Amino acid sequence: EGQTREHVLLAYTLGVKQLIIGVNKMDSTKPPYCEKRFREIEKEVATYIKKIGFNPKAVAFVPISGWCGDNMLEASEKTKWFNGWNVERKEGNASGKTLFDALDAILPPTRPTEKPLRLPLQDV
Repeated sequence: EGQTREHVLLAYTLGVKQLIIGVNKMDSTKPPYCEKRFREIEKEVATYIKKIGFNPKAVAFVPISGWCGDNMLEASEKTKWFNGWNVERKEGNASGKTLFDALDAILPPTRPTEKPLRLPLQDV
């Protein structure tokens, strides 16, 4: 719980604009792949990221099992209750079912190539 909060706060502080929340270890819930537990985590994390400054509607929440590979590349039969994630943003909405889909939906940041390059110097 504490590590997730630290990571979200650090990401926001560093200027990260887009998040994906992978709810891992779904194979370890009681019962395995429990929708109720996923929804509890989704609600709690959404409340916290909203307090930090992120828009929860612009964040993909994906139930995954890294150990078993569920919902990583392909939709899992073990999470038939999961209808997929939806992201609402001004640049355009996105949706999908897997972590890979969520990664693929991340918009690349714009680079200010027309501005001069500036490098910080620490010691001369």
